Amino acid sequence: MTSRSIAQCALCCALLACSAWVTIPLGPVPFTLQTLVVGLIPQVLGRREAIFTVAAYLVIGAIGLPVFSSFQGGIGVLAGPTGGFLWGFLVGMVPAATIMHTERMPHAAAAALGSAVLLLISYALGTVQIMFVGSMELPAALAVAVVPFVVPDIIKLVVAFALARAVNHALAASSVVRS
Repeated sequence: MTSRSIAQCALCCALLACSAWVTIPLGPVPFTLQTLVVGLIPQVLGRREAIFTVAAYLVIGAIGLPVFSSFQGGIGVLAGPTGGFLWGFLVGMVPAATIMHTERMPHAAAAALGSAVLLLISYALGTVQIMFVGSMELPAALAVAVVPFVVPDIIKLVVAFALARAVNHALAASSVVRS
């Protein structure tokens, strides 16, 4: 990795932490801006860098730094009721970043498909973990962990797409200026 890509990963990791701190408690699963940043990351970083960034974020949180929602940190958060969503960000980043960096489809279609895959994987892992940890049945878990978030998360992913276009345009312009 170049020093520029390391700096970009660090900045995205910091953005992910800050987005987790914007928290509105809605029951066992809080509303945060993490989905926006997680949707942005594979669009502005390369595939490997996007996966590395989310993995680094989880490691930083697991060792106890307060980078998760409500300024929490520690392995207990990853093992707790909402930890599955965090794991889902990492697991979902692999296919999402792969899809978003394919040359086989238009950029907007790849971004939409990759974002949908990322969100579905995060929802799936989050639902499974909240069912297990919270001793919930599937309908109850979906009612508290997925249904209230679908529309806001889609809006956040649309905003992430618009932000990514602006960021990529700015990065391309700065590359031309530096050359």
